[in-house]
Amino acid sequence: MKNAGKKLFNRDDKDEDKVVAIRNYLNSFNLGAKEVHASFDGEDTVTLKGTTDSLIERRRIVATIGNIDGVEKVNDHIRVNDQEPDKEKEVQGFYEVKSGDTLSAIAQSVYGDASKYPQIFKANQPMLKDPDEIYPGQKLVIPREE
Repeated sequence: MKNAGKKLFNRDDKDEDKVVAIRNYLNSFNLGAKEVHASFDGEDTVTLKGTTDSLIERRRIVATIGNIDGVEKVNDHIRVNDQEPDKEKEVQGFYEVKSGDTLSAIAQSVYGDASKYPQIFKANQPMLKDPDEIYPGQKLVIPREE
């Protein structure tokens, strides 16, 4: 759903201007993205290259970019500096929000326990500011169950 999410640029903007908008947007979340660079491959595909310090930060960066209006696909070529096996276990995957979803319903679906929604909320901060404000098409990081 490339028309869901934060509107940062117009379709006819220059790729260089879109890249600057993406950089500023990532910086606004204070994600470990200082060494991550974006480029456009075609009209609606963003390729990310560079390094970050953890797998969870990598997933947050990819989800944040995937939640930009006009971005349909994210090619993830980010390397993680900390390749400890335990860190790999932190993240289960991604979830694309469907109409009618709540974080509680998603937690019930992925963990079998609706009361574990705060784990999903925490993994998606600071992108999510309120657990009740998610929208269809949004991509969320799903952490391993605690």
